[in-house]
Amino acid sequence: MNNLQGIIAKSVNNAKVQMEKLGVISGAAANYNTGAYKTPRFEAYIMADGRLAGTQRYDYSQGSIYKTNRELDVAIQGQGFVPVTTKEGKVAYTRNLALTTTNEGLLVMEDGSVVGAGIKIPIESTKIHITPEGKVISYDPQHKTGIEIGKIPLVKFRNYEGLEQGDYNKVYETEESGKPILVSNHTSFCQYNLERSNMNWFDTVNETLRLNASLTASTRIIKFVNEIYEQAINLQQ
Repeated sequence: MNNLQGIIAKSVNNAKVQMEKLGVISGAAANYNTGAYKTPRFEAYIMADGRLAGTQRYDYSQGSIYKTNRELDVAIQGQGFVPVTTKEGKVAYTRNLALTTTNEGLLVMEDGSVVGAGIKIPIESTKIHITPEGKVISYDPQHKTGIEIGKIPLVKFRNYEGLEQGDYNKVYETEESGKPILVSNHTSFCQYNLERSNMNWFDTVNETLRLNASLTASTRIIKFVNEIYEQAINLQQ
């Protein structure tokens, strides 16, 4: 009897873990069109007692770059994040650089998070050029050669897996990720472009089908063992 109970308990636990993994995959699919979205992956493993367990990690590889022809759209080629300050005053990091400006001219994310140390675009500016190094150059009728009004910083982390996930496709540093490391010499920024999600539809569909088959098998085992368990109880009576 105890063995039957143990089989049912393990099967229920395994099905629960598989459902958690399916939830992670579904969440990733829903964010396919989110700029620079990094796909989570659910890694399942078997514990010493035969039960399944799992942990969620993220794939920080670069998504494909596509042209938008919008002046304040910026993509990052290669690794790295841009630091931003949220409305709550917290420092976060992002690769989703579909930027805009406030009424005061501050360069911000779509959720209002301020880029870098605060880059203010002059009201008289007629054109903005963002160099591969991150320099923001403003052009106006009086400054046809352009004036540098700020620089978008780029940082990297020792351990990307240790980053804490936040809203609006931002991440936060943790003790595990280590402090951000400023990248001084680079040519990573690409104006008039954005980064797509790095989610792979083919992998997602294949994993969903595999999980569906596994869940079906698990529920059949639970049902079969439960029927045997009930029959054993009836025989004892």
